[in-house]
Amino acid sequence: MQIIRTPQELQKTCLPWRFSGLSTALVPTMGFFHAGHESLMRYARAHAEKCIVSLFVNPSQFGPGEDLAAYPRDFERDARIAESLGMDVLFAPEPGAMYAEDHAAWIEVPELAGTLCGLSRPTHFRGVCTVVAKLFMLALPQTAYFGEKDWQQLAILKRMVRDLNIPVRVEGLPIVREADGLAMSSRNAYLSPEERAMAPALFAGLRRAAEIAAEGEKDSVRLVEAVRAYWAEHLPCGREEYLMVVDPESLADKALVDGPALMAAAVRLGKARLIDNIVLRP
Repeated sequence: MQIIRTPQELQKTCLPWRFSGLSTALVPTMGFFHAGHESLMRYARAHAEKCIVSLFVNPSQFGPGEDLAAYPRDFERDARIAESLGMDVLFAPEPGAMYAEDHAAWIEVPELAGTLCGLSRPTHFRGVCTVVAKLFMLALPQTAYFGEKDWQQLAILKRMVRDLNIPVRVEGLPIVREADGLAMSSRNAYLSPEERAMAPALFAGLRRAAEIAAEGEKDSVRLVEAVRAYWAEHLPCGREEYLMVVDPESLADKALVDGPALMAAAVRLGKARLIDNIVLRP
């Protein structure tokens, strides 16, 4: 596996692959790999001739007071995992290599970024879109893989490549969970033992809403109330940031679950901010 540190070297490496017709896949990450990241890399390895995984804690997607400095990092471990999974390239640049001091160009999808996580993180998706677009232009992949835990991010990036005619297919892969249902996340490392024991109730509440919807309940307000009642009993230390039912593609609010709908949530538990989602089907 080749470890590349500069954008110029990455593009120089990947450009011949693209023009020679080799199928190339990119897995963008911020590192501190867990089983969710590993599933993306395994899928990429099974479906492409050349595989690149990026490891970049992107400063532009962190807002003031967020956990940029504290975000968990372990480069040596991550490099071993990426190599063991057959990645051809690990791209791990420094922030100064990705952003010039006078960097002034940004990409935004405001129609989809103003809800859910965007309510409390107004510049987050601007940073995500900009860095992912840069990675697409450097790695030149045919396909890029992301986890469905970050559903809003996935919807925004699909719209970005569509609207800007970027020749990359953005694919989402299913959420990888712990045995007790907690969605895998690098930020799970922030949980204390007591909080970790409580955290699976986040998804259990969403799953309860899915069961009620499948039984015939269509009213989004009543579905949200059912989740909040479950959390009040089983996740008493959690602080809800949002709990919403939206269209899976447009992310617009849905008053009725009259077709597939996304229930998405963010909950703060101790130092951790946990997000999760489930598709409701009537």
